[in-house]
Amino acid sequence: MPAHTDSHATRELHLNVHPVAAGHHPGAWRWPGADPVAFARIEGYLDVARVAERGLLDAVFLADVPGLHADLTEYPIVNGLEPTLILTAMAVVTERIGLIGTASTTFNEPYNIARRFRALDLISHGRAGWNAVTTSGPRISGNFTASEPGPAERYTRAEEFVSVVLKLWNSWQPDALVADVGAGHYADMAGIRPVGHRGEHYSVAGPINLPPSEQGYPVIYHAGVSDSVRTLTARTAEAMFSAVVDPEAALADIGDIRSRAAGFGRPAGSVLFLPGLVTTVGGTEEEALRRRQELDELSDNEGALHAVAAKLGLHPADLELDRPVPAALRGGLADIGGHSRPAARLALEGLTVRDIIRRGGTSGHVVAAGAPEQVADLIQRWYESGAVDGFTLMPDVTFDGLPAFVDEVVPILQRRGVFRTEYRGKTLREHHGLPLPAIAAPQQAAERDRNVSVPVPPGFAAAVSRSA
Repeated sequence: MPAHTDSHATRELHLNVHPVAAGHHPGAWRWPGADPVAFARIEGYLDVARVAERGLLDAVFLADVPGLHADLTEYPIVNGLEPTLILTAMAVVTERIGLIGTASTTFNEPYNIARRFRALDLISHGRAGWNAVTTSGPRISGNFTASEPGPAERYTRAEEFVSVVLKLWNSWQPDALVADVGAGHYADMAGIRPVGHRGEHYSVAGPINLPPSEQGYPVIYHAGVSDSVRTLTARTAEAMFSAVVDPEAALADIGDIRSRAAGFGRPAGSVLFLPGLVTTVGGTEEEALRRRQELDELSDNEGALHAVAAKLGLHPADLELDRPVPAALRGGLADIGGHSRPAARLALEGLTVRDIIRRGGTSGHVVAAGAPEQVADLIQRWYESGAVDGFTLMPDVTFDGLPAFVDEVVPILQRRGVFRTEYRGKTLREHHGLPLPAIAAPQQAAERDRNVSVPVPPGFAAAVSRSA
């Protein structure tokens, strides 16, 4: 896997944006000016891509759940449209912004995913990323013929799935497509070879039917907080989207992941750590807090209380919005992990249930609510502590929350020398500071394994020089 250089001289803040429906706050769909059915319309997503590119953000990151996984009487914080379709449309209206889509390794086939994201990578000229996730739950598995595997098998399948996709992406040598009109020579089939994979879960002949893009192949992401996700990330990912609540916990998380990566023989700093950050930007701190309060009033507080109870493993009847979690019920909260860990920590601090909700306890992500300088302060403090490589922004309301960040927070980060003032390349790998993958033809594998360098096509060399 490609390595990320983590030295101070080359380190750079990275910012993705994760738009979802009308916004990440449960009250977003009722906010004045918001589109209540944004999750099913392309227009808002295209606006997001244009604004994100104006702000010089690294990428748009789209989550996905392949099914109706929640009761629609409450606000559905999901992307209804399939991510690669959204991202393909975004590619047409933008030139630089990265395009990261989620696709499940549980209910897909490796060849289809490899082909779909290779196509997106070519359409966007090297701006694609794949967030490979496992999927579970009866509401989802009931949509597919295959039965849902158990937790351990889901991750062994995911590991093999990613391995097969990488084999397929590497099945074309970059110079295999000759297209010499004068000589009448279209392709060098010696550089396009079957992968012949026969594994525990998948049998795939290959090769893929498309050549590499300007960045070689898409950047691989994983998302989650579980121990299994950390191991999968350490083994196969180049970047990670996760949930954290404080810099100390984030430092522990990133240290653990990178230690595991080193155990798999990967270089230091191989994985970018870009956890979620829910943003509420106001002209002043008072304005931002008032905006959060108004959004809270538009949301279903009873539904949020039920969500907190579920996170903590408690019965909703045991909780009251304006009281802390009863002391008698806090005994086991310190042992709670995964996505519920942030809510448990806030409860142990003695916050009321309403404040747990306001602090992002139902989402598990840090909330940055304040004036532009305060939001910039939080980002800079976390980044310079080494706890994160940047953040995946999650605007409270998409249509006005993202422009507020781009137009008011980004310039502050730029003036402080923390964030880029221009794109230095065109591919997602260049935005992320990741080198190009080494794509070697099968017949050159022996030489490569003996550390003999393999010639790189001129287009790839130019891309490397731009990112240097």
